[in-house]
Amino acid sequence: MIKTKLDLAFDWQAWQSTPDDMLRMDLLVIKRILFDLFLIHEFEETLLRLYQEGCVWGPVHSSVGQEAVAAASIAALRKTDKIAGTHRAHHQFLAKVMKHATPDSWDPCREALPVEASLAVKRTLAEIMGLAPGYCGGRGGSMHLRHAEAGVIGTNAIVGGGIPLATGTAFAEKFKHTDQVVLCFFGDGATNQGVFHEACNIAGIWNLPIIYFVENNLYAVATPSAEVCAVKDLSAHAAVYGMNGRVVNGMDPLAIYAVIDDSARSIRGGGRSCIIECKCYRHYHQGGEKRGSAFGYRSRREEDEWLERDALVTFPAAVLQAGLLEEPDLLNLRELAQSAMMEAVDYCTLQRNARIVRPELWPRVESLREGVRSDGREWQGVSFSDPETFTDLVEMKYSDAIAAVTGRWLEKDDRVVVLGEDVANFKGGAYGATKQLPERFPKRVLNTPISEAGFAGLACGAAMSGLRPVVEIMYPDFTLVAADQLFNQISKLRYMYGNTTDMPLVVRTRVAIGCGYGGQHSMDPAALYALFPGWRIVAPSNALDYVGLFNSAMHSLDPVLIIEHHSLYGRKFPLPKDNLDYFIPFGKARVTREGKDVTLITYGCMVGRCEKVQARLAEKHVSAEIIDLRSIDFPSIDYDLIGGSVAKTGAAVVVEESPRSQSLGATIANEVTERFFEWLDAPVLRLNSADVPNPVSRVLESAAILGEEEIVTGVMSAARRKWNGDYPSRRTEAT
Repeated sequence: MIKTKLDLAFDWQAWQSTPDDMLRMDLLVIKRILFDLFLIHEFEETLLRLYQEGCVWGPVHSSVGQEAVAAASIAALRKTDKIAGTHRAHHQFLAKVMKHATPDSWDPCREALPVEASLAVKRTLAEIMGLAPGYCGGRGGSMHLRHAEAGVIGTNAIVGGGIPLATGTAFAEKFKHTDQVVLCFFGDGATNQGVFHEACNIAGIWNLPIIYFVENNLYAVATPSAEVCAVKDLSAHAAVYGMNGRVVNGMDPLAIYAVIDDSARSIRGGGRSCIIECKCYRHYHQGGEKRGSAFGYRSRREEDEWLERDALVTFPAAVLQAGLLEEPDLLNLRELAQSAMMEAVDYCTLQRNARIVRPELWPRVESLREGVRSDGREWQGVSFSDPETFTDLVEMKYSDAIAAVTGRWLEKDDRVVVLGEDVANFKGGAYGATKQLPERFPKRVLNTPISEAGFAGLACGAAMSGLRPVVEIMYPDFTLVAADQLFNQISKLRYMYGNTTDMPLVVRTRVAIGCGYGGQHSMDPAALYALFPGWRIVAPSNALDYVGLFNSAMHSLDPVLIIEHHSLYGRKFPLPKDNLDYFIPFGKARVTREGKDVTLITYGCMVGRCEKVQARLAEKHVSAEIIDLRSIDFPSIDYDLIGGSVAKTGAAVVVEESPRSQSLGATIANEVTERFFEWLDAPVLRLNSADVPNPVSRVLESAAILGEEEIVTGVMSAARRKWNGDYPSRRTEAT
């Protein structure tokens, strides 16, 4: 056995400042770092007092002890660079908005705080207190802070949740050929999350302009990081992703500034992404004003040792020792910070027997539902088409129509990019849905690693940064791998960030029920996505509808899920010749077959199956009216059309291929009953596939899937109930 020791090619350095570095620093930069240091500390201590007085609702994760990390790192960035943060991000946010709000020439030792900067402190406090003047209208609070104009993409309450978003922002900056850098802050605990590794892998592959900055404050709540990570230095992760690794002392502002400045310069020049580990300390517990020692997971001695080397003590002393400033200068800086905070407190509260929130600053209750989705401004001037009026039609396969209309958007909008596993392989992806597109748009149809959370989150950040990503999730079941990014991030961020961001992205996915792929590749995702109101969902039953709905999805400022069924891919449908630019509106269903006895409410591939059984039902003297919902997110379901049909038929059946427990039917049936009870002659019936994970066995899978015979039997049952008041047990309920 021959064994050869291998060396890892890895640029890994620890940075530490010297007294000479202080003398070489720009004095104005030192003043700005000191001011931000004092301001952040004053802000956090004031916030904790307000929390104790009942003026702050929700958790307060203070950054006391980590002030220098934000003050020095943000000082090394350009105003136009971007940052992302975590649930503990007051310091990062405040430093970045202050950099945005003050001129580069502002001298905090000699000049008053600019009005815009004073307002920034007030609005930051207001947001954390949940007040309307806050940057997100009070919806984000302490953990969800965003100020796009200042370069704050957003802070995030999910540990590691914001890392893919920041990576997507870096992707967008590179895609747009800017020289901006993204600085992504997160804690030591986030390096144990899968999305950290997925995002770093993508950034390493595509050499994105991003610095991953680990604030290693040694504890994830109360668990020492050494107990939950096998490597001593978290920056060692950079080795496996083709990045540079750096280690810096979080109490050394000069070293923090220098390592950020050096890394950003390198990246702007085409250098590699970087992971910087900043070893720091939070003096208080995870949340609130108590020390960690009060909970027994660390000692008071340890805390006192960190207090002695705190940057608030050591850095001002070093500046004085170097003779760069004098005591009155430091006093001026502290008083300026204190004054800014006093003004912010008076702005947000009233002093009576105790501090209370100014009642006029609370958000309007009437605004509660605003901003879940776009206000619809993107639809002004858009003309919608009725496909039934089209003439001069040509036949095209469903999958070819997907590729054709995707290609049309790549032609006409240079913000569009297609992402997914194997989308640039096989001359059109796994299903032919990107046919000929990789050859035509090689830099915009991109294969991703097998990392759904990573590329879904990247698409989220890219969409927030002005791109229009089209994401293919190969099978809907893989949605669950990316659930945090799809549901905690994409569906919620517009609302949480106070309607300050659009989310123009499209997710496509293929339902493989009936392919023998088994229980982990055979999901209908409609009901899962419908649980999260930020999503729009469409399920085109034919190529004609697909093109019109895809165009609306690409024009929308909301995230849209397009559900494609495998059984439709190879079928040919009529399309208007030389016209791929028409729009079909969201929320507009259609009657595909008229009838007078029973209304069948369905979508996707089940439309065709219901149409097949209509003649068989007619032979049994049942006239079925078939409604193709097309839009199937709950707010977009066309109850006007359904109501008109139910008023005529007196009976309704919801027909879905999904299992009963994973279906839309319960909500639809309930809504139909509540809205149209006086027109119903019998309860709404639901027909579904068996409530089991789809089996691989051909015989068992066939038995599980709702078939034509069962649709006929179920609709006949609904008709009998209407005519006779007879309520027989149903196959789907029995199973």
